[in-house]
Amino acid sequence: MTFTDQEILETVRMFELETLDIRTITLGINLLDCADPSIESACEKVYAKIVHHGARLVPVGREIAADYGVPIVNKRIATTPIALVAAASGAKDLTPFARAMDAAAERCGVDFIGGFTAYVHKGFSVADSALFDSIPSALAETQRVCSSVSLASTRAGINMDAVERFARIVRATAQATADRGSIGCAKLVCFCNAVEDNPFVAGAHIGIGEPETVVNVGVSGPGVVRSALERLGPDADLLSVAEIVKRTAFKVTRMGELVGREAARRLGTTFGIVDVSLAPTPAQGDSVAEILELIGVERTGAPGTTAALALLTDAVKKGGAMASSSVGGLSGAFIPVSEDAGMIRAVREGALSLAKLEAMTSVCSVGLDMVAVPGDTSVATIAGIIADEMAIGMVNSKTTAVRLIPVIGHGVGDTVEWGGLLGTAIVQDPGRFSCEVLVRRGGKIPAPLQSYKN
Repeated sequence: MTFTDQEILETVRMFELETLDIRTITLGINLLDCADPSIESACEKVYAKIVHHGARLVPVGREIAADYGVPIVNKRIATTPIALVAAASGAKDLTPFARAMDAAAERCGVDFIGGFTAYVHKGFSVADSALFDSIPSALAETQRVCSSVSLASTRAGINMDAVERFARIVRATAQATADRGSIGCAKLVCFCNAVEDNPFVAGAHIGIGEPETVVNVGVSGPGVVRSALERLGPDADLLSVAEIVKRTAFKVTRMGELVGREAARRLGTTFGIVDVSLAPTPAQGDSVAEILELIGVERTGAPGTTAALALLTDAVKKGGAMASSSVGGLSGAFIPVSEDAGMIRAVREGALSLAKLEAMTSVCSVGLDMVAVPGDTSVATIAGIIADEMAIGMVNSKTTAVRLIPVIGHGVGDTVEWGGLLGTAIVQDPGRFSCEVLVRRGGKIPAPLQSYKN
């Protein structure tokens, strides 16, 4: 991969003035060979293997950042779904696995480790059930562990029994971490059409088709796109807007692939994918909402917001696909409400509601992300919000996710400060009407007709 002088100068400007960064280098580690009938032995193997492969991740990330002048914000680890690894032990409480993962992550110096995961979109194994029951204690007792579950897919439909059970787990996790703003739920996410090479938390894990170890890179760049649109001005037509976003995503993707391949080479492993996602932060100018407003809506949430987001997401994907044959993960535009300064402002000013957010998720790259709701929100309402989002993913054959945070002791309009990347949340109104009968029916929502594509 070669770069022209002009590309190098443009990239330097992006780093220095436009908050471009490599959001994460995520090392995937296959833990299937750590399975053991003894949970103690299995946890020891998990710890040892993560440390063995992950010990050099942070130093290598620092070396690449220094050598290339590229800011690399996070170094993370993703593992095989722990429900698969733990099955041989027959254990009812899988919290020890979370503790082993957390200890290994601390030893490696990474900020998060994903993989406390189960796939239950068609039903529960004994180990899946044990993992679900262990999530509240696992997330309350650890600092770095992230948990994810698959509840639905286009091919399988929506497992409503699993949705209702997961809603109870969300409430229990919120209660278990109530003294910290229910922050445990910020490390917990559910998916429809989960991808197995996602480098971003909380959903990071690696699927059974992945290699023994693999490097996946997540690239951000809302500030770069924002600056490009500011230079374009308000008079250009929407095709011109799409073209400038596409070209910008192309440049960002090339940098991500360079860093990913170099990290894999230095770690002696395989390069997997570059996830080209506009992942915002609370920092000024690093906002997807501000991009939508530059495209032409007065405030994110106004009429036209979903259309602007569709244009943005599509252009990012096209630019990434032109730049690399290894684009994967989620790739598109993230709209985490608490992590985006523009989104926070839009909620505070009454422009952006939970209903409008749901509409936007039909065209963004994930779903309802980092949404705070009142701590007394019922299990049925939480399950209904999740089911709605799973339906959007199922019918549209896209990945959707829900990271919902019932903040214990807080009501609609209250502000919750988590700090750092997690930012600030304004508790949103989930509505006063119930879906309890729907949730109580249980069973499954069948797969849509478009699932039959063999």
